[in-house]
Amino acid sequence: MGWHRELLIGFDLETTGTDPFEARIVTGAVIEVTASVPGGRREWLADPGVEIPADAVAVHGISNERATAEGRPADEVADALADVLVGYWDAGVPVVAYNAAFDLSLLAAELRRHGLPSLRERLGGREPAPVVDPLTIDRWVDRYRRGKRNLEAVCAEYGVPLDTAHDATSDALAAARLATAIATRHPKLAALGPAELHHRQIDWHADWAADFQSYLRTHSNPKAVIDPTWPLREPSNTPAR
Repeated sequence: MGWHRELLIGFDLETTGTDPFEARIVTGAVIEVTASVPGGRREWLADPGVEIPADAVAVHGISNERATAEGRPADEVADALADVLVGYWDAGVPVVAYNAAFDLSLLAAELRRHGLPSLRERLGGREPAPVVDPLTIDRWVDRYRRGKRNLEAVCAEYGVPLDTAHDATSDALAAARLATAIATRHPKLAALGPAELHHRQIDWHADWAADFQSYLRTHSNPKAVIDPTWPLREPSNTPAR
């Protein structure tokens, strides 16, 4: 049947910013999806412990007042999210996240910030896997397509509905459906096992990073550095800006 028709776990975070090592979790969502049909879901609203910048509020719509009044402590949210994801990885179920290196690295940074066990520690030293990242896969299978590669644009390319962009649950569901749609269009992807697909994405992201870095150094920034690490980056891997 192929991994894309079996249980997938959509995962998404909405945050205070765009730097995964500095931003904080505002909302998080994990949703079970089988053959594009949503099932059980869990959602979290956090009090990030810092002010949510106005530009971030404009994206996801969560005000500082709401986060403070209704959100759970940030450490509790990070801990709960990590435990849920690890439970699926322990069962061999793929976790799907669009631009996974951002969400997983940010979650890892939050765990470290609050002195909580890391994802690897919770997995007994194993890497978080399998992960499916529709962005990484789409860049590889259709590398010459022009246009944007944000979630909305790629969902439009594959005919995947995205009800409310930048709502964590909607984005998590769209990511899982997008993984299924890409694999349906490209049967060779569907034929891979989740573990093999995970390892190939490591190489695909590294290839994209090298190409993009070369492009930037040639056209705009001679010192540009694009991190080749996927799907989980540590602060020591953060390129100098």
